[in-house]
Amino acid sequence: MAVAELPDAPEPQQPASSTSSAAGSSAPSAQDASKPKSQQDTAQDQLKVQEHQRVLGIVPNFNTSYVYGAAPLTPKQKFQLAFRSEIDPAAFGVAGFVALLEQAEGSHYAYGGGWGGYGKRYGQSYADSFDGQMLGNALLPVILHQDPRYFRLGRGPVKRRILYALGTNVMAHHDGTGRWEPNYSNVLGNFAAGGISNLYLPANERGFGSTITGGLVVIAEGGVGSMFQEFWPDIARRFLHKDPTNGQDAINALKPDPTAGRPLFHNPPKTPKPEN
Repeated sequence: MAVAELPDAPEPQQPASSTSSAAGSSAPSAQDASKPKSQQDTAQDQLKVQEHQRVLGIVPNFNTSYVYGAAPLTPKQKFQLAFRSEIDPAAFGVAGFVALLEQAEGSHYAYGGGWGGYGKRYGQSYADSFDGQMLGNALLPVILHQDPRYFRLGRGPVKRRILYALGTNVMAHHDGTGRWEPNYSNVLGNFAAGGISNLYLPANERGFGSTITGGLVVIAEGGVGSMFQEFWPDIARRFLHKDPTNGQDAINALKPDPTAGRPLFHNPPKTPKPEN
């Protein structure tokens, strides 16, 4: 038997003052909820995703962004990302493994052998990593307004992607304009970290030559790391049947290739400012 629909009960009327006070203590209004996210909030959301990225579920891959046109990071977020990478258990494990190899090879002979020598090598390895991370991926990017992350290309010919990955060690996005510019943060950070290492390296290994050599070695290692960051999702999908980008590559495929038909690190002409 059909039941006739009854009209909705009338809403109780409240004075304007009590309505506004109730709204202040309850959930955000529909108008507030519909407001677009700020650039800082968007960057924080993207950063949270990055901080869950790991290679084989172990090695952190926090410094890679799979998002085309990712929001630039605030100074606080740059330090957050760099520090988060260095306090990860994997960072301590890598330092320990490097120290073990150096002890086996007899590197930094003046450190000696045994547990004492291993402890010195461990401290030197971790300090080098920490200095480079905080200088090249936090402090200098904040001062110079550059984005310290690796922005994966993820498409196009293999050779082009390799050149792109290597090039990002000397080219970076400017926070304000999004344009490519020399990656002063990474290059200067590597040499500055090499200079700091003179404070705790054995006396016979210190000097300007050691600083330059160390900086160049770190830049070369960064190039290898960038190539791995570029191709890791392809490797994982091919052999592990997993997508480290969580579908972001499929989303990017629907957008124009940012480097197609133009030189790598191409910047469009600047729009002239209107005359007053």
